[in-house]
Amino acid sequence: MIVVLVGPAGVGKGSIVRGLLSERADFVLSVSATTREPRDSETDGVEYYFVSDEQFDRMIEDKQMLEWAWVFGLNRYGTPKKPVDKLQAEGKTVILEIDLGGARQIMKTAPEAIQIFIAPPNFDELQQRLRGRGTETEEQLAARLKTAKDELKAQDEFDQVFINDELDKTTQEVLDYILRRKEENE
Repeated sequence: MIVVLVGPAGVGKGSIVRGLLSERADFVLSVSATTREPRDSETDGVEYYFVSDEQFDRMIEDKQMLEWAWVFGLNRYGTPKKPVDKLQAEGKTVILEIDLGGARQIMKTAPEAIQIFIAPPNFDELQQRLRGRGTETEEQLAARLKTAKDELKAQDEFDQVFINDELDKTTQEVLDYILRRKEENE
């Protein structure tokens, strides 16, 4: 089973994913491919699959990407199909924490995937969370908030929407939903 998790920056997707992975040994996070150079602390196949532009082009041409995108016009990132297929064959539930554009591609390349949108309780709360992280400049914050408005408009495209008002509760709700859908598919 493939589970797609989408939501604006600062909504808590990463925390929810960590919670899901800590609860279930059969849940795994998909490893993305990227054309960017690895950082010193990164290992190929662990944080990312580091590939050349030519390899990435070939993966797209051979329809070996479930989804992909240019990020900031510098590098490409995407979800390779083969590792996801292998994990599924091993009985794993594969979680993809991706952006809206990627989720829309997955709706076409893997229509059986469960599509989950994580929303904030309200826009002001999202803005406070992003400011509280202290990781963005005002310009970056403005860009993230503009993107968030567009993402929030798209939540009706998803199978299920969860409001992340309390992390532990929301993580449990997402887990319960995935397990219920998994049971329905067996």
